[in-house]
Amino acid sequence: METQKPLPEPRQPEGCLVAAVRIPVRIVVLVLVVPVRMVWDALVVGGRVLRDTVLRPAGRALLWVGRAVFVWPFVGLWRYVVVPVGKALGLLGHVLLVVPAVWLYTYVLTPAGHAIAWVCRGIGAGLGWTARGVGAGLGWVYARVLTPVGHAVMWLLRGTGRVLGALGTGVWTALARLARYLVVVPAVWLYTWVLAPVGQALAWCARGVAWAVGRCVTGIGFVLYWITRVLFVLPAVGVWRYLLVPVGRFLAVVGREIGDALGHAWRIAGHLSRAVGRFLATLFRWILVDPVRWVYRTVLTPVGHAVRDTVLRPAAEAARAVGRATRQALTAARESARQARADFRRMLFGEPREPQEVARREPGGRETRTLGRSTTALTKD
Repeated sequence: METQKPLPEPRQPEGCLVAAVRIPVRIVVLVLVVPVRMVWDALVVGGRVLRDTVLRPAGRALLWVGRAVFVWPFVGLWRYVVVPVGKALGLLGHVLLVVPAVWLYTYVLTPAGHAIAWVCRGIGAGLGWTARGVGAGLGWVYARVLTPVGHAVMWLLRGTGRVLGALGTGVWTALARLARYLVVVPAVWLYTWVLAPVGQALAWCARGVAWAVGRCVTGIGFVLYWITRVLFVLPAVGVWRYLLVPVGRFLAVVGREIGDALGHAWRIAGHLSRAVGRFLATLFRWILVDPVRWVYRTVLTPVGHAVRDTVLRPAAEAARAVGRATRQALTAARESARQARADFRRMLFGEPREPQEVARREPGGRETRTLGRSTTALTKD
């Protein structure tokens, strides 16, 4: 299903002021924008040509030079110097430090540690036996002497505490009664019959004063409100409504028309610039590209084919023939050198021993098992 395009918004009706502003603004903006757009398009094309023909090859050359000067030496130094030296130092450290340390730990420190642990266990067992004997004696003293004495002391302290508790309770009761009749009852009477009426009278006076002050402040605020409204608000509203709003609407119309005119002028200038660019490109093709292409097709291509057929191909065939002859000569030289080495080895060490055949349990040839025989290779002698 085809998606329905949204309907364009209905254009608002425009007055004569908009039409009177739009046409001269668009003419002036078009005259001003066309040269700017053509210069901009020329700069864009020149920048693209400069990027493709100068900056990109120069960047690639600088990248290659940077790699050759900075990256590759460090890579070679790391790969062929640092890594082999590090491996050699690691092997040397393993041989000089790790292996002796492992041997010392395995054959010296471990037996010494086991012996020290055995001695410590023996000393600990002796100390534990002695401590158990001392603990048994102390337990008898605790059970037979200290426990009865502690019980007697606790009985005396408990009786003393009961006597002191009874005395403290009586004293506290007497003090509580004195405080109630000397402090609490007079304070309640004073609050009920003196402080409460005085506070209510003061609160009634404060409410009256607050009501009067509020009325005065309300009247003063009402007067100041109308003074401010008449002197400041109403003139500001009139200036905003009858001066600033019309001027702002006029400036908004002018700004909108200038923006629309800039957009239309930029697009029209783009079409003009594209047409001028196509004309210049066609002129350049007619003046330079087509003659060069015709010279390449009608002159350079036949000359190149003739040079290829008369010079390059025979030279390539001769080079391939020389290469084949060189390879054959090198192969014959290698075979001669290999044969000479074999003769010299045979002269010094004699003929090599022939490999002896090993007896196999599996018979070969006709003695193997067949479908018509009941014997097997494992039961044959």
